[in-house]
Amino acid sequence: MELILGFLSFLMLMICVLVSVAFLTLFERKILGYVQIRKGPNKVGYMGFVQPFADAVKLFVKEQAYPITSNYMSYYVSPVISLFLALLVWGVMPLSFCMVSFGLGLLFFLCCTSLGVYSVLAAGWSSNSKYALLGGLRAVAQTISYEVSLALILLSFVFLVGSFDLFGFKDLQEYIWFFVVGFPLALCWLSSCLAETNRTPFDFAEGESELVSGFNIEYSGGGFALIFMAEYASILFMSMLFSVIFLGCNVMSLLFYVKVVLISFVFIWMRGTLPRFRYDKLMFLAWKSYLPISLNYLIFFVGVKLLFIM
Repeated sequence: MELILGFLSFLMLMICVLVSVAFLTLFERKILGYVQIRKGPNKVGYMGFVQPFADAVKLFVKEQAYPITSNYMSYYVSPVISLFLALLVWGVMPLSFCMVSFGLGLLFFLCCTSLGVYSVLAAGWSSNSKYALLGGLRAVAQTISYEVSLALILLSFVFLVGSFDLFGFKDLQEYIWFFVVGFPLALCWLSSCLAETNRTPFDFAEGESELVSGFNIEYSGGGFALIFMAEYASILFMSMLFSVIFLGCNVMSLLFYVKVVLISFVFIWMRGTLPRFRYDKLMFLAWKSYLPISLNYLIFFVGVKLLFIM
């Protein structure tokens, strides 16, 4: 019975995430519209509310074209794996009634984000196009670079909390948020999340000027829609994780979801405001700036924890 309830609750969570992804795309297009002094989608339904569903129907009904020289199986399977991993990682969300969350949630998150690299590389390589391959290689290089600082920032708070479970963050943030305690780490985490999800100003995998559209250039219709949904599910998940780690972890309050929407808004705001970075500067930022900061904080938090134990 517990297994069935766990499965049903996870299924409901997935449906909620997919509906949220649909409305996040509308939210982004509206915000970008007002940033660029225009309306954004406002024709389909009331104020464009049905637009995401119209887009989904259009993309999935379109004829699926595939390159003759592509590696057929990996070309088709990689978008599915990408979306599957982006949805699977939501299992760590600290919902007390969901029966999905478990003690090693943060380790599971790191494993899923590491596996996400393979789907991007497979999508770029199997398209058998030089632009797609270049985009895939860029995406893998930047994701691996920023995962190091992400893991070290997480480890700092794991030492402080004393657990890999996200529920541990709830008790320690009742009186003061970790955002106040580790403000530089919060900023490093936010920009690392932008790089992790291939968003502006770190969207080198999709450098329009030189790579046409990056690793997803050969995808159309359903395959493109799946890659698109995986990216937006990752944005929502990173926003949720930022709120859990830095802004208090009471998932049962409405304020928590307001925070998640605000962090998602920051992701979109960055896209409307910042120009693209140079690739060598991106790598310089990862290895010369974020890595030393996160390592120093890790050593500091380990020292603090030892001080309290003694």
